Amino acid sequence: MVRRGGIREFLIVAASGVFLSCLFFPAAISALPQSAQAVATTPAAGNASHGIYLVFPFENAGGSSRLDWLSEGLEELTIQGLSGAGEQVYSHAGRLGELERYGIPATAKLSRATMLHVAEDLDADFVVFGSYSSDGKKLDIECRLLRVNPPALLPALRESGPLENLMDLHEKLTWRMLSANDHAYPLNLREFSKKHKAIRLDAFEHYVRGLSSNDEEPRLRELREAARLEPDWAEADFALGEAYFTRRDCDSAMTWYSRVPKTNDRYAEALYSTGVCQLLLNKPDRAEETFAAVQILLRTGNATGVDFPEVLNNLGIARARQDKFPAAQADLRRASALDPDEDDYPFNLGLIAMRQGDFKGAAVLFREASEREPDIPEDHALLIAALEKAGNKEEAEQERNSVIEEFGPNGLAAVRVGDSLAHFERVATELDPETLRFEMESAESSAATSGAADAQVTPSVHLRRARQELSEGRLDTAEREYRAALAVDKSNPAAHLGLAEIARRQGKLDDSVKELQAALAVRESAAAHSTLARVYLEQKKIALARAEAERALKLAPNYAEAKQLLEHLPGGKGAASAPPKGDTP
Repeated sequence: MVRRGGIREFLIVAASGVFLSCLFFPAAISALPQSAQAVATTPAAGNASHGIYLVFPFENAGGSSRLDWLSEGLEELTIQGLSGAGEQVYSHAGRLGELERYGIPATAKLSRATMLHVAEDLDADFVVFGSYSSDGKKLDIECRLLRVNPPALLPALRESGPLENLMDLHEKLTWRMLSANDHAYPLNLREFSKKHKAIRLDAFEHYVRGLSSNDEEPRLRELREAARLEPDWAEADFALGEAYFTRRDCDSAMTWYSRVPKTNDRYAEALYSTGVCQLLLNKPDRAEETFAAVQILLRTGNATGVDFPEVLNNLGIARARQDKFPAAQADLRRASALDPDEDDYPFNLGLIAMRQGDFKGAAVLFREASEREPDIPEDHALLIAALEKAGNKEEAEQERNSVIEEFGPNGLAAVRVGDSLAHFERVATELDPETLRFEMESAESSAATSGAADAQVTPSVHLRRARQELSEGRLDTAEREYRAALAVDKSNPAAHLGLAEIARRQGKLDDSVKELQAALAVRESAAAHSTLARVYLEQKKIALARAEAERALKLAPNYAEAKQLLEHLPGGKGAASAPPKGDTP
């Protein structure tokens, strides 16, 4: 059961030589023994080019629609080029996810101001965009770099040459961009080029067309052709693994994932998804080995050495299926402590208690799950079942009546508790990108803390520190960092959103509303309106919750979270369905 955003919508971080981004985003994560120590690149005072990059598609300024694929192709080349050079860069999917929050179509032509707003919300330090034109033989590419804080647009960089030399032209352009932004950039063009694999142009075209296809069969066809033309190209292999994983063809997915080498950026993600496939195929012994390897790599690869709750959850499920109950319970308790808002972890613990015949203990755990996420009927249904098996008939009946009042007479109809509990297990099929990001950025936070004076610390650094503290449940220190960001920038919407989340966790719902309204006064977004609707729902202010959800959908008609929330409200279509979880600011 997954209700989170996927890791595939995150941040690629490459560390020279070793995979790092693996650890990261795209990923999922993980890793077999060869524990390449992942080191997140962090902005340094003497290296202006280091930071987080957000890349937008390049505009087709020519007349030929045949080369429209180059728009996202140049975006992808830039992402791969920056990642290969050791820079942190958002993935294509991460950018699309943020545009959805704004209600902006993926194909929309964006102003520089809009790009800047999106970059600010993602804590990016630089925006890359550009244009290209071609007569079918010659290719002209222009690249622009926009610094976010303080805003500054660097001079345009241009390269021209034969179309078949696309890869070389773009590689030189990316190197020039990094060198122009940092006059002390340590790599010359030859050294920079060595970090990138030479790819056939026709293979790259098939790859981009496959990634951008919305239809399953054309996507697979294009990606298979890319892999055929470039048999040792890990990006194509990984993309095929993802395509098969999406359709839950796990045998095919694992075949392609296995071709991703340990030194590649995508290795971690490939391994994590392999572990998920092993669970879906009910191979718990193999899954245990895989997730244990993932856990080891992430412990050594992130700045703080902490565990990731999604990995612990899946490791616990794998062990529970082998009746290794004490180890499984330890894993899930640790996951539950790391993420005190997630209901899946106490829920899975409750399933283990049921299997052991500890129905009273199971009831306590299912109640905890239902308190963490009150709007999931399944949590309540298992609580009722545990109470009945524990002999607490009266309490079970009270809970049933409460659920019927909340969700309607059919609210529990889809949940049937029989002899087997395995189908209730909640496998984390994707890592939470925010959790991963917090850990990877903690090194930067530590460096900033021990380095320059507070007067030199930007709001972005305060926000990253705050999010790290919030991810670890340290609300007081997180609040101090958010307020420090506001002291520098009084109208920072991200800081107000962070304070709203802290107030919500502390049960100060009125304060949470005030902070959300302050954020919306600066900049409207579908995500903020949806979060405000959820808070109003917790306050039982149904009309206000509905109004905010409708405002979110007015901004972003296809915003899934707002749609689900609106349907869940009393009187709405599908009132028994669960609303989406809130985003961690």
